[in-house]
Amino acid sequence: MTTRKEAIAYCLTLKDTYEDYPFHDPNWCVIRHRDNRKVFAWIFNKDNYVWINVKCDSEWRDFWRQTFPSVIPAYHLNKEHWNSVILDGTIPEMEIQRMISESYDLTGTKKHKKKI
Repeated sequence: MTTRKEAIAYCLTLKDTYEDYPFHDPNWCVIRHRDNRKVFAWIFNKDNYVWINVKCDSEWRDFWRQTFPSVIPAYHLNKEHWNSVILDGTIPEMEIQRMISESYDLTGTKKHKKKI
């Protein structure tokens, strides 16, 4: 995965999601959950590459950053909870999809247990 089109297409395969351009700037695309409107992927061009900001579990945040030089603390977001994934061809597609899917899960609607 190296193109904006591929990143958006993968994000839209996840259930009940949609593409949005909230800043009236075609460079900044966000992919949201339809039910709670939360963003799980920020997709933009920077430094001649496509970047994706994804939310990450604190247990995985540093693992991704240490494993791939193209995963860094998030550009323009909370660096404790978000990573930027630079689509420069050095990260296997399966791992990029895994990071996007984790972000999707972390930002989705919480399921509350019924009290008995």
